[in-house]
Amino acid sequence: MAACIFCKIVKGEIPCFKLFESDKTLAFLDINPLSKGHALVIPKFHGAKLTDIPDDQLSEVLPVAKKLATATGAVNFNILQNNGRIAHQVVDHVHFHMIPKPNEAEGLGVGWPQKETDMEALKALFEEIKPKV
Repeated sequence: MAACIFCKIVKGEIPCFKLFESDKTLAFLDINPLSKGHALVIPKFHGAKLTDIPDDQLSEVLPVAKKLATATGAVNFNILQNNGRIAHQVVDHVHFHMIPKPNEAEGLGVGWPQKETDMEALKALFEEIKPKV
């Protein structure tokens, strides 16, 4: 996509601090890091949301994120991938963050507003989703 900043990075039109590259995947340091070593892993195939990317174009993403976590020496870290504006996606090209969490102050801060479970409703949801998987 012509206007996509990550596509421009893939094409070499915008420089990056490249950590890994293959025919399907690119990883580079985030220019607005939440902590030291914060990096992005992207499929080179353009798609705004995870569901837009063919499975074969995603095969290296988690292994590369794992390599980055190891390379940075991160003991605690988050792997984050957002889809859509209300889910906090800013760049409309699928990307995975590998964010080291060296202490309570640095890295990703996450709220987890879990709800009480209605087991009957959960069972109904399971029965709705399971046949589609």
